[in-house]
Amino acid sequence: MGDKALMNTYGEKAMTLVSGEGAWLYDEKGNKYLDALSGIAVCGLGHSHPEISKVIADQAAELIHCSNFFAIPSQQQLAEKLCDISGMTNVFFGNSGAEANEAAIKLARLHGNKKGIKLPTVLVMDNAFHGRTLATLTASGSRKIQAGFEPLVSGFVRGPFNDIEALKTIANNNPDICAIFVEPIQGEGGINLADADYFQQLRDLCDELDWLLMFDEVQTGNGRTGMFFYHQYSGVQPDVVTTAKGLGNGMPIGACLAHGEAAKLMQPGNHGSTFGGNPLASAVALKVVELIESGDIYQRAVIVGNIIMQGLTDALEGVEHVKDIRGCGCMIGVELTKPCKSLYTEALKHGLVINVTADSVIRLLPPMIMTDQEAQQVVSILAPLIKDFQ
Repeated sequence: MGDKALMNTYGEKAMTLVSGEGAWLYDEKGNKYLDALSGIAVCGLGHSHPEISKVIADQAAELIHCSNFFAIPSQQQLAEKLCDISGMTNVFFGNSGAEANEAAIKLARLHGNKKGIKLPTVLVMDNAFHGRTLATLTASGSRKIQAGFEPLVSGFVRGPFNDIEALKTIANNNPDICAIFVEPIQGEGGINLADADYFQQLRDLCDELDWLLMFDEVQTGNGRTGMFFYHQYSGVQPDVVTTAKGLGNGMPIGACLAHGEAAKLMQPGNHGSTFGGNPLASAVALKVVELIESGDIYQRAVIVGNIIMQGLTDALEGVEHVKDIRGCGCMIGVELTKPCKSLYTEALKHGLVINVTADSVIRLLPPMIMTDQEAQQVVSILAPLIKDFQ
């Protein structure tokens, strides 16, 4: 099967996948692969989940799509559920993380303009990743994804992640800032975690300066770290939270949640999405949220993550080219001292799906439903590959 009719945005494909079940994927030749990536943090509840598949079939037979000119019961129920879980006030639904983040950026602009700022500016972080639309790639901290798309969007200033003093200095030098936009854990940037008090420091800074505090939880949300949203560990209430990926377990849907004054900014005509939160996507996401909330998914995320992190820590102790092993729940990074993109292909040869980000960080995003045995299998396959890596 060829892909010449497709734009070459993803490079050469490693294989053709045809089916999946639980934590496993199967190619056209019948080979199976243990999925420690979940479609890049998407299928947190595993592949072909029977309850999700049933909702898809039932809803598709009833109503797949109607415009947002009409009330959609599952969309309203999903919005209420997400607000109950998060303590937020209201939700805008799109189709992806990038769209959710575009909505957040527009909220920041509305907030800035309401304050009379001529060039509302959003403070974003080094090594951030917020998407590939023009605004979100500008907000991201990677020159690699920005190259060739100049001129970039104005209205962003960048600071170091997990450095509150540097952000205060930036604030003193830029009166046009109206919001901070930050990933609680940087995913594409290399699974970078912040200090325990960082989020409260951000909240205090935003309160002092009347900025919006906006968290990008596209990758960290939906139970992946052991809480529905990672920022909930800190007890901090943000003004805006975005999520996507695991919200639909494979069905395209993204959400931008707002709280307090930020929840009042969007008015009819300010924003929209043709497919955002349609009956099919909303019904599936509602079932995903119910499954996460009603089962032991949070506990499984922690258990699976601990098995993998502790297993790799023990197996790789003393290996000189292993710089760090870090993460939270089912979001794990193994940083090496040198670029290691070839380990992606090597892992596939041994029946394991992983990812390498930031050139030298092996990124693991296993499904939360992975069994203890499967988590141990990830370690038993990956640890020798890292040890032998030259």
